Amino acid sequence: MKDRIVVSAVCVFDDAGRLLTVRKRGTGMFMHPGGKPEPGETAVQAAARELAEEVGIVVRPQDLELMGVWIADAANEAATDIEATVFIAPGTWQATPAAEIAEIRWLDISRPDAALSRDLAPLLTDHILPLLAARAL
Repeated sequence: MKDRIVVSAVCVFDDAGRLLTVRKRGTGMFMHPGGKPEPGETAVQAAARELAEEVGIVVRPQDLELMGVWIADAANEAATDIEATVFIAPGTWQATPAAEIAEIRWLDISRPDAALSRDLAPLLTDHILPLLAARAL
């Protein structure tokens, strides 16, 4: 049986409609900004806190929109699943890497091959990008 990590993640878009992805220090995979809730913290509170800590985007928890909850292979930990509650930050944003974020990359989700990048987390390629593509149709 696989280990499971509970996380919150946020879809953030820029004014060109690109999706923000981040790469944490010491890892090779790009993913949503986000992370594990602290004790007593709800999923949406964790999402808002992590967004501010990792990329300097301040959004009130009540303004985040729930996309859904998914189980996916963890991007950077073997034999581990993540249970990810994913939100959308309404509006358009600029981001600056902070905390443990080594690099940010804006992903053009309008490209049909966006999900084929080998350095994207499974949550993105298996769940979020297909959902966003379906919404765009």
